[in-house]
Order: sequence, then C-alpha cells, then structure tokens
Amino acid sequence: MKNIGVIGAGSWGTALAWLLENNGHHVTMWSYREDEALALQTDRENRSKLPGVKLQDDLLITTDLQAAVDGKDILVLAVPSPAIRSTAGKMSPFIRENQVIVNVAKGVEAETLLTMSQIIEQQIPGVDVAVLSGPSHAEEVGRGLPTTCVIGARKKETAEYLQEVFMSPVFRVYTSPDILGIELGAALKNVIALAAGVADGMGYGDNTKAALITRGIAEISRLGIAMGARAETFFGLSGIGDLIVTCASVHSRNRKAGYLMGKGYTMQEAMDEVKMVVEGVHSAKAALSLSKKYHVEMPIVTEINQVLFENKKASDAVNELMLRMKKDEIGEELWEK
Repeated sequence: MKNIGVIGAGSWGTALAWLLENNGHHVTMWSYREDEALALQTDRENRSKLPGVKLQDDLLITTDLQAAVDGKDILVLAVPSPAIRSTAGKMSPFIRENQVIVNVAKGVEAETLLTMSQIIEQQIPGVDVAVLSGPSHAEEVGRGLPTTCVIGARKKETAEYLQEVFMSPVFRVYTSPDILGIELGAALKNVIALAAGVADGMGYGDNTKAALITRGIAEISRLGIAMGARAETFFGLSGIGDLIVTCASVHSRNRKAGYLMGKGYTMQEAMDEVKMVVEGVHSAKAALSLSKKYHVEMPIVTEINQVLFENKKASDAVNELMLRMKKDEIGEELWEK
C-alpha cells in the first residue's frame, strides 16, 4: 500500500483518487476551496463535477496543501493546466528530493511553450516527474469502465513502479520513455477536438469527423517529431487513442465547447456554458506558436486559432481547409520515377 496525495479535486482528480483508493492505497485528495472540500467530506461525492461516483470512507480530503504533500510516496498533480505553475510553486517547500510526481494535466503553456512536466521541474527542481495520459474520461473511469493509459517517465523503474500502482482490472497501464510525445499528444488533441466540436455544431457528419481526426494526428505527429518526440507515441494511447475519444465523446469538454461555437456561441460564452476549464483553448495559442517555431505546417491549428481569437466564421475556416493547395498524403518521394 502506498501513501498518495492527489492534488486537485476536479473530475479527473476525483476519479483517480477513487481508482487509487480502490486499488488498496491510502489517498489524500486536496482541494483549494473550503466549500468544495466540505461538500466532498459530507457527501462523499463530487456532485458538481463527477456525480454518481461515491468516494470511499477512508479517502481523506483536505485544503491543507502541506498535509496532502508531506510524507507521500507519490503525488498526482491533477489541477487544470493553467494552474500547474502556481500550484507546483506552492507545493515546492514541502517536497523532498526525488519525490515522484505524476502529472495528469494536459496542456502547453502559451507564454513559455513549456509542457506541464517541464514547468513542474522548473518550479520543483530535483523531482522525478512522470506523466499519465490516454483515452480516459473521468466519468467512465469513476464508473469502473475498462480503459487503457500510458505512463511516461525518464527511468524505466519509475514507470514500472507507477504502472503497478495505477493498474487494475479496469485500468490497464502501459509504459513509455517518451514523456515529450505523450504530453504533446495529450495537449494538442484538445485543439483538434475543438475543431471536431465546431464541425458537429455546424451539422457536419461522420466523414468530416474522421477527416479531422486523421489530419489532426498528422499535424500533431509532424510537430512532435520536429521537437524530438517518437512517431510511435502519436499512434498510441496518448496520441490517436486520446484524440478519438476526445473528438467523439459526449464527456469531452473541448468537443462541447467547439460544438457550442459551431452553433454560434462566442468562445467565452462556450467556456462559460461548459463550466470547467477548456484546456484546448489554452493550448491552441501554444500549438500555433510551436508550429511557427519549428516551421511545421498545421492548418487545422491555424484555422481554430482564427475562429477562437480573431472572430473568423467557422464556415469560412472549413472552406479554407477544404480549398488549400493540393497535397500528397504521404510524400512525393515514394512515387515511381
């Protein structure tokens, strides 16, 4: 049994706290809000963000960050990506050397273009950072529905240690050394999911969705390879796996926000309606900046940025994508001469 601190009591933090407690570990979950922590303690349920998932009686809930961090074998950092920097900074005084921290937030910081694990290492030097990602909506994990994820870490022993901790009959975990690829796939799929939601909101069909998913993973993998990640990662769980579920699922807040924009909502109106952090909006600017920095063509990312931040009509963005210059799908060098 491991002592684990889950930092963040949103839907994903709650689902992982439930999963880890169910795996036989001793879990403390931290919320920054007194009212939220009190409701969780009283109701044993996150009624606003994960209704129907009953928390075990032994699962501790606190607003004391030091109590959630001190003496833990593993820390799971499950706050939204815009809060990773500030939360990691607040945790830093209580963290010991080589502390294992598992990041489960998905995003790239727009101002610095750093991934979440890079921010954690910057804010808390000397820690052993891993990442967990894959097709895993909290609503289904909390109901015990089977899924698979991937743990990324620099050291194989860390990845295998965490694999053993998270693994269950309904939560299968693979390991990978490609932290960068896992994080890029996790962050950028949210941007493509916004585009997929816009298409759904405009009444387009399955063909359109399939095209966005396929060309979306092509954009993500091109950028990731240019940045030094492994191609295989983008065709695995944190790449195409997470992209499919985020573009298609009714649980996806990114798809829902895009859907509302496709129906005519502004970006802010859509985010207000979703009532949770829409990670893709925060990652879209970073994705566009990375595409320029690494000279990688990313037309879907470019168009969704214009819809989000430049008031471009979604219908015009679709026309731009469809009427781009003619291309080969896999490269000219393969044609017979």
